[in-house]
Amino acid sequence: MMKRILLKLSGEALSGEKGHGFDEATCIGVAKQVAKLVESGTQVGIVIGGGNFWRGRTSETIDRTKADQIGMLATVMNCIYVSDIFRYVGMDTRIMTPFVCGSFAELFSKDAAVQALEAGQVVFFAGGTGHPYFSTDTATTLRAIEIEAEGILLAKAVDGIYDSDPKLNPDAKRYDEISIQEVIDQRLAAMDLSASIMCMENAMPMYVFALEEEDSIVHAASGDFNGTKVTVD
Repeated sequence: MMKRILLKLSGEALSGEKGHGFDEATCIGVAKQVAKLVESGTQVGIVIGGGNFWRGRTSETIDRTKADQIGMLATVMNCIYVSDIFRYVGMDTRIMTPFVCGSFAELFSKDAAVQALEAGQVVFFAGGTGHPYFSTDTATTLRAIEIEAEGILLAKAVDGIYDSDPKLNPDAKRYDEISIQEVIDQRLAAMDLSASIMCMENAMPMYVFALEEEDSIVHAASGDFNGTKVTVD
């Protein structure tokens, strides 16, 4: 079992079949899995996307910077909600943002984050990087590197990385293991390109799997899972 991980959850995955907002049963299921990890001694940081509320620049009338700022606030809402679900199932949590959010969250500090993780708290990294033109994929990689995680767990709607879109190509091939260099060279949709390059440059492995599979987060943290391992060797 890994000692310290960064778990990336998509906002859409947390919305269940509705595709927007939250599905409470799904969120409680995630919380119970993370509780198992914390009880086993694994330190868990979490980044959540904002796609269940806001996805990119939806109108030419909205400036890209403002659209990205709305997306950052969507991730803050997600972290506040999911953090409270985690507390409901008995965990202690912290929410950190790269910008001031009043009493909703605290400013990110590597030292404070690591101290909280070592104390058994689950730390939510909300607000992306705090800057436009960077996705939550980039924020995930950045925070994983900063807290010196052993790996990034990518909980997605699909069960790994494929050579083409499995929704469009029924013959798409799933990789059980692939190098980060191959992911970059083939522009495979694991993370966005800038995040993938950061993983390569900082030797940060990734584990890509389907959130909906039973105990998928626990299995991924143990390395024995149904999905794709992205190697950095």
